[in-house]
Amino acid sequence: MQSGFWKLALLLQSFRDREDGQDLVEYALVVALVGLGGFVGVESAARGILQFFQGVISVIDTNFP
Repeated sequence: MQSGFWKLALLLQSFRDREDGQDLVEYALVVALVGLGGFVGVESAARGILQFFQGVISVIDTNFP
């Protein structure tokens, strides 16, 4: 009975000391951050392009009635 307890204790200790999953979590956080940054960047670029074309349309409407 006692040897089974020690095997279980060693198994739980090995799970606690492992760092394999830590890398996966870090990569997932980096991917999420890059995706969020990309989304914000694309939205900002889209607004800039929209404002540019609205300015062009405004100039055309003003100068060529």
